[in-house]
Amino acid sequence: MTDSPVPVLDFSQLDAGPEAAARFRADLRQATHEVGFFALTGHGASPALQDRLLATARAFFALPDADKLAIENLKSPQFHGYARLGGELTQGRIDWREQIDIGPGGEPVAVGENDPAYLALAGPNLWPANLPELREVIEEWTTHLTVVARRLLTAWAESLGADPDDLLRLFDDAPATLLKVVRYPGVPDDAPSRQGVGSHKDSGVLTLLWIEPGSPGLQVEYGGRWFDVPPVDGALVVNIGELLEWATDGYLRATVHRVVAPAEGTERISVPFFFNPRLDAELPRLQIADEFRAAARGVEQDPDNVIHGTYGENLLKSRLRAHPDVAAIHHPQLLEVPAGV
Repeated sequence: MTDSPVPVLDFSQLDAGPEAAARFRADLRQATHEVGFFALTGHGASPALQDRLLATARAFFALPDADKLAIENLKSPQFHGYARLGGELTQGRIDWREQIDIGPGGEPVAVGENDPAYLALAGPNLWPANLPELREVIEEWTTHLTVVARRLLTAWAESLGADPDDLLRLFDDAPATLLKVVRYPGVPDDAPSRQGVGSHKDSGVLTLLWIEPGSPGLQVEYGGRWFDVPPVDGALVVNIGELLEWATDGYLRATVHRVVAPAEGTERISVPFFFNPRLDAELPRLQIADEFRAAARGVEQDPDNVIHGTYGENLLKSRLRAHPDVAAIHHPQLLEVPAGV
């Protein structure tokens, strides 16, 4: 699993003149048409901010269990808050990690009988009472990555000959972002499973992942093989989700990936940021240039993982599957819906 196909792109090239910006857009298009993943340097998040992010994440996971369980996601109809070790599933199997899930916040929505069920996913976050700096650093990080994500979407649209406003307008009003702060503890070599996160595609538009420096474990599936994503200190790992595949009719392809748990005696912190539009946003089929439309492969539909054009439908599908215990408490009627519908 060497010789990774995942390229490294320099975001600062967008500001280095017209020729450099054009090269960046072309490289961006190629990377996500062929692989779906790339490492992004030059994104402007200062080393000091990254250090604070890591230190605060470690401080959160070092809190007493009582403090973390006080904000456990079992208390949240929005699936926000702390998920204990082994508290999330992928493909029905336990992911060996603990984490806190953080959405955009706000008041919960009163969902009527005829309203889409996904509206229940809007609502407040749960923050640890004894670590106020977690909210501070996460909100600063989210603000910065939102700017990066919007510029990436603009660059993608321009690289495809599409109108950037067709994408960006979906994020102008109450985008349904999701951020996770994750700790992967080490497991013994003879453990029955090394699944940090099982193989999956991301359900939204765009993911920007920060990984603790020097920490391997992320792998992508490409050409029928698994490849390690080599850690690049200070870089973000960027991948597209199912909805950007949908918007380009498969010209850009969401890629299956997974995380292998670290070795015994070590641990790994990661912070994925999922940049997604408002819950009721329906991604359009972008009007891309004819040459790219001719190379579009169509949306890859798995009967067990139907891709919807509406973001809220995709998010609800993934939340119910990942946290059936939360769903059983707050949304038992939704568990009666067949998977993938």
